[in-house]
Parts: sequence; C-alpha cells; structure tokens
Amino acid sequence: MYNMEQYDDDEIDYMHQEDAWDRDLLLDPAWEKQQRKTFTAWCNSHLRKAGTQIDNIEEDFRDGLKLMLLLEVISGERLAKPERGKMRVHKISNVNKALDFIISKGVKLVSIGAEEIVDGNAKMTLGMIWTIILRFAIQDISVEETSAKEGLLLWCQRKTAPYKNVNVQNFHISWKDGLGFCALIHRHRPELIDYGKLRKDDPMTNLNTAFDVAEKYLDIPKMLDAEDIVGTARPDEKAIMTYVSSFYHAFSGAQKAETAANRICKVLAVNQENEQLMEDYEKLASDLLEWIRRTIPWLENRMPENTMQAMQQKLEDFRDYRRLHKPPKVQEKCQLEINFNTLQTKLRLSNRPAFMPSEGKMVSDINNGWGNLEGAEKGYEEWLLNEIRRLERLDHLAEKFRQKAAIHEAWTEGKEEMLQKHDYETASLSDIKALLKKHEAFESDLAAHQDRVEQIAAIAQELNELDYYDSPSVNARCQRICDQWDALGAMTQKRSEALQRTEKLLETIDQLYLEFAKRAAPFNNWMEGAMEDLQDTFIVHTIEEIQGLSTAHEQFKATLPEADKERQAILGIHNEIAKIVQTYHVNMAGTNPYTTIDPQEVNAKWDKVRQLVPQRDQALIEEHARQQNNERLRRQFANQANAIGPWIQAKMEEIGRISMVMHGTLEDQLTHLRQYEKSIVDYKPKIDQLEGDHQLIQEALIFDNKHTNYTMEHIRVGWEQLLTTIARTINEIENQVLTRDAKGITQEQLNEYRASFNHFDRKRSGIMDAEDFKTCLISVGYNLGENEFSRIMSIVDPNRMGMVTFQAFIDFMSRETADTDTADQVMASFKVLAGDKNYILADELLRELPPDQAEYCMARMAPYTGPDAVPGALDYMSFSTALYGESDL
Repeated sequence: MYNMEQYDDDEIDYMHQEDAWDRDLLLDPAWEKQQRKTFTAWCNSHLRKAGTQIDNIEEDFRDGLKLMLLLEVISGERLAKPERGKMRVHKISNVNKALDFIISKGVKLVSIGAEEIVDGNAKMTLGMIWTIILRFAIQDISVEETSAKEGLLLWCQRKTAPYKNVNVQNFHISWKDGLGFCALIHRHRPELIDYGKLRKDDPMTNLNTAFDVAEKYLDIPKMLDAEDIVGTARPDEKAIMTYVSSFYHAFSGAQKAETAANRICKVLAVNQENEQLMEDYEKLASDLLEWIRRTIPWLENRMPENTMQAMQQKLEDFRDYRRLHKPPKVQEKCQLEINFNTLQTKLRLSNRPAFMPSEGKMVSDINNGWGNLEGAEKGYEEWLLNEIRRLERLDHLAEKFRQKAAIHEAWTEGKEEMLQKHDYETASLSDIKALLKKHEAFESDLAAHQDRVEQIAAIAQELNELDYYDSPSVNARCQRICDQWDALGAMTQKRSEALQRTEKLLETIDQLYLEFAKRAAPFNNWMEGAMEDLQDTFIVHTIEEIQGLSTAHEQFKATLPEADKERQAILGIHNEIAKIVQTYHVNMAGTNPYTTIDPQEVNAKWDKVRQLVPQRDQALIEEHARQQNNERLRRQFANQANAIGPWIQAKMEEIGRISMVMHGTLEDQLTHLRQYEKSIVDYKPKIDQLEGDHQLIQEALIFDNKHTNYTMEHIRVGWEQLLTTIARTINEIENQVLTRDAKGITQEQLNEYRASFNHFDRKRSGIMDAEDFKTCLISVGYNLGENEFSRIMSIVDPNRMGMVTFQAFIDFMSRETADTDTADQVMASFKVLAGDKNYILADELLRELPPDQAEYCMARMAPYTGPDAVPGALDYMSFSTALYGESDL
C-alpha cells in the first residue's frame, strides 16, 4: 500500500482536505458518474496519441499496461518494461511499476494499493487517476505566485472578469449555467461563440455550445454531458477542475500577453499607490501647518487679565492644550515623517524619482514651523504663573490698602472740626490749660499716625508699579488721604500757635489727667496697631516663611505681660484721679479734658487684643498645616520626577546604542525594538501619575520645588522625544526590511553595510556627513570627481540636507544588483500587448488590463504621432519613461 500526499508544501493542507472529501464524495452516485466520464475522456485524450483508448476506467487499467502507457504519454518518459503475463502477479507488478513512477514524481499516495487497482476497485482507481491529473495537468499552473487549485481558480476569475453575468468562485455551482465555459472560449477565441446571444436561464444550450465548440475547434474532448452538470445540485469539483484545466492548457499560448499585462498592472499599482501616498502627505502636512499657524498667535498673546479667575482659566486652557490638543499633533508630525521616509523608500525601490513636496510643505518646513510653535510655547506657562503670582500679590496689597485706609479715615473723622473750634476763646484758665494739653496729646497721636499714612502711600505706589487694574480709584483715595493729612498738619499747627498764645493765661492743670492722657494715647495706639497686625492677612509660600510669622507672633505674645503692666498702671492713674476727686471733693465738669480715651475703652481694646491672639494662633496653625501639605506635594512630585527624568535619559541613550549596534536579523531587531517600544508605552501610567501630582501642585499655587531640578515641562519634552525616537528607529528598520526584500540583500551583506557605516560614522550619531561618506566611497574603490560625487549625493540626499542616513547608504550600495522594473521593461510589456506595434489602442488596454488601470493609462497616455499612427493610437513609450521620472507624465 502507498500513501498519497501533495508534493508541494503549499498544497499539503489542500490535498488532505481532498482525501477526506473524496471518501464521502465518491459515495454519491451522481458525482461518481461525472468522475468516471470526465476521467475516462481525459485519459483517452492522451491515450489516443498512442493509438489506443479505454472504455471502462476500472476494468481497462487492471492489468497495468494502459496505465503505464498513459504515464509514458503524459510525462514523455519511458517506464520499466511491463510484464506481459496474464497472471495476477504480473498485473500487480505492472501496477506497482506505475505507482512507483508516480511516487518518483514527488507524489505521496494515500490509501491506494496495486491489489485494489487489479481488483477493479472503482473508488481507488478514480482516486489514482485524480492524483495523476493533479500532478501532470494542474500542479504546474501558476498565476501570481499561487499554484494548483488556487492558481487555476484565479486564472478563471481573471479571464471571466469582463463578463458581468459570470462570477467564478469555485469549481462546482459557478459552472452550472455554462456561461463560465463560454466566457473562457470567447475571451480567447471570440469568433467561435456569439456570446451576446447566450442567456443565463438556458444552461443546457450554454453547456452544449461550449462543449461542442471546444471539441470541434480546440481539440478538447467532451468529458461531460450538459445533463450531468444541470441534473445535479452541485457538480463534482474534480470533474469540473479536470475539464477546466484542459481549457487552461488549450489557451496557454496566451499566457505571454497575460504576463506582460501583469507586469504593467504591477507597475501601475505601485505608481497609483505612490501618488496616493503623496496626496496623503500633502493633506496631512497642510493640516498640521494650518494648526501651527492658528496656535502660535494664541501662545504669543501675553495680554494679562485683571482677575485671578480669568488667569486661572488661561492656565487651564494651556493645560488642556498641552495634554489634549498638542499630543495628537506630536503623533501626526511623527507619522508625517514616517510616511515621508516610507514613501521615499518605496520610490527608490521602484526606481522612481524622489518625492518633492509642494513649496512650504517639506519636512524641514514642518520642523521649522514646529520649532516656531515650541518657541512661542516656551515661557508661556511661566508667564501665566508669574501673572497669577502678580495678581495674588495685587489682591493682597489692595485689601491691605483698603484696611489701612479705612482705619485712617475712621481715625480722622471729626478731626478737622475739632481743630477748627474756637472754644479756647471763652474757656476758663483751667479749660485753656486743658485744651493746650489736649492739643499736645493730639499732636502726639498725629505723629503716631504718620507711619500709617506713609504705609498707605507706599502701598498705593506699589499697586501702580504692578499695574493694578483699579489703580485710578486707589490713587484717588490715597490722594484724598494725603490732602487731608496735609490739611490736618496745617490746622494742628495753627491751633497750637493759638493755644500757645494763651498759654500764659493758663495756670493749673490736673497733672494726673495729663499723665493719663500721655500714657493712654500711645498705649491705645499700640493696641490699635496690635489689633491691626493680628487681623492683617498674610500670604506665604514656604514652611520657613510661616515659621518666621509664627516666631514673630510668639515674640509679640511675650510682650503681653509688660503691656498688661502698662495697662494696669494707666488704670492706676485713673483710680488715683478718682481718689483725689473723692478726697478733695473736686467738682469735675465732664471727662478728662486731655483725651477721649477712658478706662472702659482701654479695657475693651485690651480684651479685643486678648481675643484676637488665639484667633491668630489658629490661623498660623492652619497655614502651617497647609505649607506642610505643600511640602509633601513637593517631595511627592520630586521623588517621581527624579526617577522618571533619569529613566527617560537612560532610554534615550539606550535607543541610540541600539540604533548604532544592531544584532541578529532585521526581523529580530524589529521584534526587539517593538518589545522595547511596548515597555516604554507601558511606562505611560507613571507619566500620567506625575501629571496628576503636577496638577495638584499648581492647584495649591506652589511655584518652586527645591527637591528636584526637573519640571513637568522637562519630563513632557523628554517623553515626547523618547516616543518619537523609538518610532523613528523602528521605521528605519522597517525601511531596511523593505530594501532587503526588494533587493535580495542577505543578512551578512546588511551586517557588512552596518559595519562600514559605523566605521565612517565618526561622530557615532547614526548619520554620516558628506565628507565621511566620500571617504567611505573611496575606501571601497570609487574613483570620485566632484561631478560624480555630486550626482551620488543627489541620490542618497535628495533633500540636500548634507548628510547620509544608513537607509540611504544601503539603498545606494545595493541598487546596482537590485532586480527592479525599468522603463525599458515596461515599454517591452506594452509592446507585447500592442502586438509589436509602436502604439497601443484603447480596446487593447481594456481587453488586457483591469478596468481601473486601463482607464489610468488612457487618461495619461499622449496620442501617438508616428508615421504609422492610426486614429485613437496612444503613445505607450513616452508614458513608460514618464513612470520612472525620465520625462513628464
């Protein structure tokens, strides 16, 4: 027993499926009948060349003689001498010789033995004949790198494509209406069949027409009757394949034209694909440049807002731009460069001239535009944060100005009226003395308020210098205070002079009242200053600043015992006055004439100071906690940034080393780089986490971080450069794979090219400058003049950047041995389709090429103007040279 298995690796699975299907299929009597008839006719088409035939396929091959004769006819070789005896052993010997010959042709037989053939086993005999048909009639069919069944099916689909009512998808029901057979004949011999009169609903006529014409004019025996196909729901696939293969071999003479058409289709497909890539590049470049054009003015607009809320919104908009709008554009820019490099590689591999984008849309133009964008972006976030800090400072100063102004205005209320009184004119001597002392106390109070007025003026000046939006109202209020202060000074001086004139008239005054007034006034002023300081708002940004405020507050609290002693001493003066009044029965008309301050006011303000101290304590504690949290955020960000920053730098350096020293095959390198890329992309959550921490820092209005030198902008730029670098490195390896596959470069040659490139890449940058490249060419034997070197540089550096990449280097070093299409080859292919004419007609293009590529040629071919021109003649020669940049298309 021998086993049958396909001889070609591509067909192994197919043959296994055929074997399993055969065991079920041959149980169907209708299919078995079709196979008997088809296989018998096929065998007789070859046996008649030797002057014999068979009538019964399982009976006539039993002695092995006609089986050996059939193999000799179809192979053209001589088999071993057959046994002429009539005994069973002689028949088995002959059949074994035939089976051995089949095996010698690379066929592995399955479940077929000589004894079964000798015994007339119909199932095994049909299986053996099908194996012979596959090996000698179908195996060698090849269409566009397919073979056997797929190749035969593709050939049928190609030939019947122009016939809209024919749809060949298989070798059974697609042939039932007979139009497929008629289309094959009409495509190659249109004069034999009037295809326009055929109807899809008349399969009997169609099949009989095809079979009769094939038998009469094409020497294809009638292998089936129309009833065999129409009368079954699904015709036998092997019978149809056998019949169709006879048509293939009958029309094999037309294969030369088909090969020529395939070459043209391939060339045109490459050209169409390249044109589409060029259009895609132009559109993507235009869109990216337009986005850059719109974005730069926005980033360059440094017009500040008047409110914190508006500036915070600007910062939020910028954060959205950096996180949402810019990253896709970074990807688009990277993809644009990758597409441009891939397009240039494909153009070089197909012998096309380099692609030159429209003016202003070169990669260098996009890089310049991107550089302008980065320049506009640089410093924008810092400006925003400085503006927020400025507005925060302005709000603080404005509030402080309003508080001090309100306190001062409250203090000056009624002072002008008091200074303008003429009460001293009708007062008694004691009253005059009292008025004089009271005025002296007022002057002391006035001097004490000088600092507050100066502070108000200084704050107003600072608000003006910082361009506070409401400066006019601040200036107006400050001017009113200063004018009033000057008026108070003048009126005070005038009243003092008036009192001094009458001082000689004053004799007595209660020294205790005066002492009380003198001590109570500064103490009251101290209490007011303390209350003002305790209620003063503060803004800090570091632990040290809040600790400084806390220290100052503790020092203030340490002065409270001494202040309390002063308060008690002042109250003691008042008690002494009361004692004197009580002791000496003094008739006091009114209150202390030297001051409006009374003990109740002193006690009330003292209580207020004591009440404000714990409130200030709580405010400082809360601010200290906030600064501790800010410090925690700083350290949290710094810990991550100090790890991520060096990690990005290390990855950048490692990619540089990988791009310079590649080990293993390009596929291994590509796999390694993609795994490396995945490991980098997997690191993205840490970047996102750092972004989150950075957002918390900005929301907390933290403006510096002494724990790290890395800013979020450093990390973002490094991350974007890392992603771009690994994508570019992978693209370089992919282009090297394209070059290697297109030009047949071995791994050893690639390694040699890499070694040579690295040797002359003295800067270890992955790019040779022109001088290094020239030295490299001289070292390998090139005799270079200036013109020749300029020509070579125009090939390897079409953009005139003054440098040579490794991809351009291997393209140049391997281009002379590359098997690529040329303009002469395409021109020769068109000449085959044109029947050796110097021009081609539109009908010939439509007949031999797919419709879309035929239309492509007709739209771009110029009219032929030679002496042998006919109406409608097209010039395929100028079209062929234009495809390769040798003329204008």
